[in-house]
Amino acid sequence: MPEVRLVGPNGEQVGIVPIAKALELARESDLDLVEVAPTARPPVAKLMDYGKFKYESAMKAREARKNQAHTVIKEIKLRPKIDPHDYETKKGHVVRFLKAGDKVKVTIMFRGREQSRPELGRRLLQRLADDVEELGFVESRPKQDGRNMIMVIGPHKKKTARGQEEAGTA
Repeated sequence: MPEVRLVGPNGEQVGIVPIAKALELARESDLDLVEVAPTARPPVAKLMDYGKFKYESAMKAREARKNQAHTVIKEIKLRPKIDPHDYETKKGHVVRFLKAGDKVKVTIMFRGREQSRPELGRRLLQRLADDVEELGFVESRPKQDGRNMIMVIGPHKKKTARGQEEAGTA
């Protein structure tokens, strides 16, 4: 006769009982008999309210998703021959994005003869990376992609206010 190791609704061990007896106990206590470890010898079954279990696990999954940080990539486009004031404006945007915790994809667009001078774009990207290095780090080095040169700057991991409080009270 097939048997299962039965675990009670509060996690207490009931022992090894025949399946018919386990089903009867489940019916008496108005709970479900759920197989938890089918590969064990004998298999392990637990008395629980399965609907409530499913609901609680769905709520835990939703809570975990809510707490996940989703990364946003913002894009800034520049030209190799950019005016100093325009450069400062674009740099201000990059600073704002990094402070908000977003990644920034900096694209330099080359036109015509500018394509034969990729070092101008590389120099401009390096200057931008140096200007914002206290807020972010270069995640992917500048690389040529057809008419464009692309670099990604990611924000530094900042300490949360809660983490600082815990460090101060400890």
